[in-house]
Amino acid sequence: MSVSALMNTYGERKTTLTKGDGPYLWDSEGRRYLDALSGIAVCGLGYNYPSVTQAISEQAKTLIHCSNLFLIEPQQELGKLLVQASGMDKVFFSNSGAEANEAAIKLARKYAQDKGITAPHIITCDKSFHGRTMATLSATGNPKVKAGFFPMVEGFSHVPYNDIEAIKQAATENTIAIMVEPIQGEGGVNVPADDYLTNLRALCDENGWLLILDEIQTGNGRTGAYFAYQHTNIHPDVVTTAKGLGNGVPIGACLAKGKAAEVFQPGNHGSTFGGNPLACSAAVATFKALVNDGIMKSGAATGNSMIAKFKERFANNPKVVEVKGQGMMMGIQLSQDCPTLVERAKEKNLLLNVTAGNTIRLLPPLILTEEQAQTVVDTVVQLVEEIE
Repeated sequence: MSVSALMNTYGERKTTLTKGDGPYLWDSEGRRYLDALSGIAVCGLGYNYPSVTQAISEQAKTLIHCSNLFLIEPQQELGKLLVQASGMDKVFFSNSGAEANEAAIKLARKYAQDKGITAPHIITCDKSFHGRTMATLSATGNPKVKAGFFPMVEGFSHVPYNDIEAIKQAATENTIAIMVEPIQGEGGVNVPADDYLTNLRALCDENGWLLILDEIQTGNGRTGAYFAYQHTNIHPDVVTTAKGLGNGVPIGACLAKGKAAEVFQPGNHGSTFGGNPLACSAAVATFKALVNDGIMKSGAATGNSMIAKFKERFANNPKVVEVKGQGMMMGIQLSQDCPTLVERAKEKNLLLNVTAGNTIRLLPPLILTEEQAQTVVDTVVQLVEEIE
């Protein structure tokens, strides 16, 4: 397929994918791939999942879109499910993760303005990724993706991840929020100390700051809880998610609790397409499969077993610095960059990703069988052993 009419934002693309089923994708030549990336953490239920396909089909026959000037039944149902599952109070729906994070940033800024802080300051982390809109790009802690787009939106500072003291040093009288990922994805699948989120919560409580958790990638069951913060005993003031929320149908969500849930008032924020009937119907079906059908728990068990196998098989391999991750979010940090590994994996009919230059990132669908998971492990081990 010619891509000449498209802006060159993704570099050269050699493969055209035409269909998917379960954890497998097929290209236009009929070649089948085992997908260990899920469309970058999107299709947690794999492809053509029956209840999601049915929900989309049935909703498309009745009402695909109506504006948010009206009540939308699937939107109300999805909001109730997410609030009950998360322990948060209110939700705003968008079309993507970047938009969900944009909503969180706007919410924090208005929270500050309502307190009389006219130049609000938000602390985020080095190696973070929060999106490609101007505000979320400004929040992102990766200079590479910012190149060419200066000046950034003012009001953000970046500190080392997993470093509470650095946050204390960066804070000012205008600091209003801390925004972090429970596990950094794009930054290299970086897992913080077990008490990191708990200490962040305490620091925010001590200073009256909002704790904003970006769970665009870690949410929707990827780590074994619906949200990764639910592995702790804390709640954030704001949590955002997207990616796996609609299993491929674009939708994002910004949830808030307590005082943060009352910040937005009519006219403060909105979206034409966010929370439309089609996207919400897909997300409701996805949520029920993940939670009610037990896929979230079984997927986490499979993922943790894969991580254990990687650690065992790479234990004495000098090419591997560290095996990281939780549930179906895992990274294998190598001692050198591996620019050809993605293509070499495709030659072995496996789809994966490399992030931060030297970290193999695996985000498989949560529906992987034990046999399919073993195939991923064996293939990745072989790929690493073949690196010269």
